[in-house]
Amino acid sequence: MNVSKEYFDIAIDVMNQIEATQSETIEKVSRMFADCIANDGLVYVYGSGHSRMGVEEMFPRYGSFAGFYPIVELSTSNYHSVVGPNGLSQAMFLENVEGFAKQIIRNFIIKPQDMFLLFSTSGNGNVVIDMGIEARALGVPVVAITGVKNSGKAPSKHSTKQKLFDVADVVIDTCVPVGDSAIKIEGLKYPVGPISTIANSVIVNMIKVRVAQLLTEKGQPPYVLTSAQVVGVEEAKESFEGVYREHRRRTNR
Repeated sequence: MNVSKEYFDIAIDVMNQIEATQSETIEKVSRMFADCIANDGLVYVYGSGHSRMGVEEMFPRYGSFAGFYPIVELSTSNYHSVVGPNGLSQAMFLENVEGFAKQIIRNFIIKPQDMFLLFSTSGNGNVVIDMGIEARALGVPVVAITGVKNSGKAPSKHSTKQKLFDVADVVIDTCVPVGDSAIKIEGLKYPVGPISTIANSVIVNMIKVRVAQLLTEKGQPPYVLTSAQVVGVEEAKESFEGVYREHRRRTNR
């Protein structure tokens, strides 16, 4: 079988699993986020490593809106030089330093109506676990998007022996295979083709569109970042300014 086709089929299967098994939870989370945003709260979004891609998928990008606060900590996710300064080994070391999340959260004023959305496919990075612990200590709910089967196989590195799904109030399973990579090739020892980025993006956008619908039904339609190809240059500029103004207003605490 052509492995490109096999990867495509597995990706479709994972999306079908998400729809079949996670839709109820996604609806619950969407309602929680819509209530949070409608009450002038913020959904803080964090993931280290490649989970940063899920954060950026939520906001800011076309088709997204204010109410989500992306926490992109470069020291744990910006390792594209691989070696040397800002290299992969430093980022992988830092994402397991207990206490680091507390220093990150100190930069924000967390209010009772806020929430946290945390990403981790393995569910065993100490910073993301600490982020959940710190958020709950502040009295705000935590939603985790994680690979439950994958996380179940990964040993905990945290001093409390917890994983991300242990410190979350609500867990959405990405349904990815153990180890994330989906394709085994004859003659190649290790599997290739990670699937979690697709799973994270599907879940994020299922939540995002439902939150937009719920906010609109509440009489609070969000400002949306919209392409000029859709609404024209002037209206696109206006939508950008509206989103940025709203984000500034919400984060000016």
